[in-house]
Amino acid sequence: MRFLYLFIFAYAIAFTIYSQERSGKVEGRVIDNNGAIAGASVAIKNTHLGQLTLADGSFSLNSPPGKQILVIQFMGFQSFEKEIDIKSEKLVSLGNITLNEKSNDLQDVVVTGQFGPQSVRNSVYQVRTITNEQIKLRGATNIQTVLNTELGMRFSNDLTLGTTDVQLMGMSGQNVKVLLDGVPLVDRGATRESIGQIDINIIDRIEIVEGPMSVTYGSDALAGVINIITKKGEDGANWILTARAQEETSGNEYQAFQGEGTHNEFLGLAWQKKGLQISGNFTRNFFGGWQGLSTGRSKEWMPKEQYLTTVGISYRTQKFNGWYRFNGTNETLKSLGNTYVSTQTNNLSATDQYYITTRWFHQMQGEYQFNASNSLNLAASYTDYSRNTQTTDIDLVRDRRTLSLIDGSQDKAIFQTTFARLTGQHKFSPKVSLQHGLEANINSSAGARIQGTPTINEFAYFASSELKLNSNINIRPGLRLIRNSIYDAPPVIPSINTKFTLANGLDLRIAYARGFRSPALRELYFTFFDSNHSIRGNTNLKAENSNSFNAFLSYQLIEKPELRLNSTLGVFYNVFNNLISIGVDPNDPKVSTYLNVDLYKTTGTTFNNTFYWENLQATLGYSYIGRFNRFSTTESLPEFTWSSEVNTNIRYTFTKIATSISLFYKFTGKQPGYQAISIESGVQTRLAETAGFHTSDLTFNKVFYKNFSLLAGIKNLFNVTRVTNSAVDSGGAHSSGGGSVPMSYGRSYFLGLTAQLTKH
Repeated sequence: MRFLYLFIFAYAIAFTIYSQERSGKVEGRVIDNNGAIAGASVAIKNTHLGQLTLADGSFSLNSPPGKQILVIQFMGFQSFEKEIDIKSEKLVSLGNITLNEKSNDLQDVVVTGQFGPQSVRNSVYQVRTITNEQIKLRGATNIQTVLNTELGMRFSNDLTLGTTDVQLMGMSGQNVKVLLDGVPLVDRGATRESIGQIDINIIDRIEIVEGPMSVTYGSDALAGVINIITKKGEDGANWILTARAQEETSGNEYQAFQGEGTHNEFLGLAWQKKGLQISGNFTRNFFGGWQGLSTGRSKEWMPKEQYLTTVGISYRTQKFNGWYRFNGTNETLKSLGNTYVSTQTNNLSATDQYYITTRWFHQMQGEYQFNASNSLNLAASYTDYSRNTQTTDIDLVRDRRTLSLIDGSQDKAIFQTTFARLTGQHKFSPKVSLQHGLEANINSSAGARIQGTPTINEFAYFASSELKLNSNINIRPGLRLIRNSIYDAPPVIPSINTKFTLANGLDLRIAYARGFRSPALRELYFTFFDSNHSIRGNTNLKAENSNSFNAFLSYQLIEKPELRLNSTLGVFYNVFNNLISIGVDPNDPKVSTYLNVDLYKTTGTTFNNTFYWENLQATLGYSYIGRFNRFSTTESLPEFTWSSEVNTNIRYTFTKIATSISLFYKFTGKQPGYQAISIESGVQTRLAETAGFHTSDLTFNKVFYKNFSLLAGIKNLFNVTRVTNSAVDSGGAHSSGGGSVPMSYGRSYFLGLTAQLTKH
């Protein structure tokens, strides 16, 4: 099989070298009223020749001789076309080319899973984008706040461990791939805590791909992909200094800058010249916790102190773009204990438990453009992640702390991952393209709660080809071949994505993918016992596999400069075999472990609408998602339990006074489910429900002196803290099974100021 990999890879790379006829050249610089435009698409019409403009807006493009039409396009601007006369081995210099803004453009450029940057409308994938403007107007201090109002996403909170998990399309975070600029993030447990450990201030946009992406991105991408894309500098700027400070209450609790409430400070500096950029950022997030129903020193929501550091360097030429970045996270969650009288000192004392997370994330990427049709991309990363549990006894009279000597009170778990992906992209003609590559993922773990020092290595070859049969049909078949050090993967993991243009503005996307996910180290070897959790790894787990289908129908009902209306109707159906889930250990009902569920399904429909009218922008969405009831095969119960969601985002901009007002709203419907409970006569199946709830935010944004932005608002207008849950406590992984589910710490108020100084 290894020879097959090498043969396929070498055969495709061979297409990167070919002869060219003697051509001419055209060069210029693309600008708007504010300066250079980087990343604009420059192409010779009716050929496959093209490139993207550099950081200073410049381009230099080879062209066949003769009369040619130069086409320049960029999101948010009107397309530019110009006829030019190209002579063999001669240069045509066009100087500055100014693009005019296009109002209310909906053609977001996406990169996740694509051959190159392209508009959402042209992509074969169903991609949602959350722009930098939307992120800023949320007044967010973490990514969860941004994602929380997205349709089809649910979050659950574990207040004991201070972690938050995400669901997408009815599937848990274990099946949702989280990427930072296309590189996977590492998590200790089943929850995607990495989402909350990325600096919100460095994010340019977030792309969400709905549906399985296991061919392109491998394990953990069965439900979809959340790709967090960072800022890459400002066009034409020599240096940029950005500072932000935001203060927020925790319900009614607040102390300025340090104590109760949320306090976020950010400072970033970037310098760039002639393709070279050096940047550094520092963020401090401080959350004072929330008392809630707890009494004394303890808090329902734990205090958190988080420091985030980013340092990067990049260099770009006409054919090469490469960068290195270091992301450092230091996070401390504080579980404060209530007071008691020590039997040893007779002093008032307490026992505190700190969860200290350290994440060193090194990331490197490079891209080389051989010519307009062939490019090579390398992405590599190394993650050193650890979580340390530190238990201390504090003498409150003498203000003295000592380490607890109880077994298991001091612990450290280490997870290390080396990742590399080499991707070749080839455009053989305007109708045929190939993307393929090799990927390596090497994982190791160690710690007192880890069985031994296990490792799991996975190597893969993946390929997909985009076939444009005509202007209305685009087909992208793909496959992935996997070699796992522990588990036997299927011989081939296939996928096919299709896009049909049925009429002007009417597009249909249909996709199928097979998924495969081997158990992670945490599910096999990680054991965690404390007063609230009893979870044991299971080395007998089988690998998951799935079959997924989805279809999306998008229609641009109205598309005018001053008025736009777009609607998308989607349906999906996913079938999982051997789904890995947490359940009661058959050998010990007081302990939970990871188990394989023989069969699991999710299905549902989504309906999204986007409306732009002059200064008004609005979205309205609805989803109805069904989750498989595993008891339906043994009793006369429905096969699926259903829950609904409604969300809307409305923004109005007062252009004359540079002010906007935004309203975010989401209704999360009740989530029913069935559970088996023991009774005297045996086992009974009963319906359990988590109640529905409403959440909404209102924000105001004012720009003044061009460089300063003031943001104020109210979060959680409906003052939701908990929602009722009728499930019966199983006594397994969590000690608080039924009663209520924590959602938030109540209605909060915030005020923030951002300043950005730029020198061109």
